[in-house]
Amino acid sequence: MKKSMIWLIALAAVAVIAIGTYVSLRNSMVQKNEAVKESWSEVDVQMQRRADLIPNLVATVKGYAQHEQTVFDNVANARAALLNARSPSDRIAANGQLDGALGRLLAIVENYPQLKADQNFLSLQDELAGTENRIAVARRRYNLALRDYNAYIGLFPNNLVAGWSGFQRNNAYFEASPASQKVPQVNFQTPATPAPQQSAPAVPKP
Repeated sequence: MKKSMIWLIALAAVAVIAIGTYVSLRNSMVQKNEAVKESWSEVDVQMQRRADLIPNLVATVKGYAQHEQTVFDNVANARAALLNARSPSDRIAANGQLDGALGRLLAIVENYPQLKADQNFLSLQDELAGTENRIAVARRRYNLALRDYNAYIGLFPNNLVAGWSGFQRNNAYFEASPASQKVPQVNFQTPATPAPQQSAPAVPKP
């Protein structure tokens, strides 16, 4: 067999291997990118659910604290910003603002004992707490999927395939915003009354 034929066969084998590797890596990137989108979709659903609870929550609080208009306006504006945001980065930023606004809304509840006993408010507060937990779980899954995707396309030779195929790093991580970190903790339980201290028995004098 001529050397030229051997070279052609070798080149063809290398080309087949290269194409197969490219297709395999690209398919993996597509799957990981879809996993990011699916995880984000769950986060988005839970954030929308929380946004739907807010009007009733605000209306209930307003029934007892009508003069707290600034707090109500802040919540309404933050909710509107979340609903109007389109990209994940914008919605994450708007969600951070809403975290802070809701924290200030719940903080004023401490000043209204009757509101703390309102059954409608307690029901809404429970629903809100459940939604917050689901958001926390969903955003952890989203962050993990996003970190996996970014790590995968950053490896060599994956980064070459990613560049050729148009896959770019996605930095829209869900991080705790400064506003949410300052959200005050609201305690709806009445603190227990400390037991009276008993004085030590008098020791009789000799």
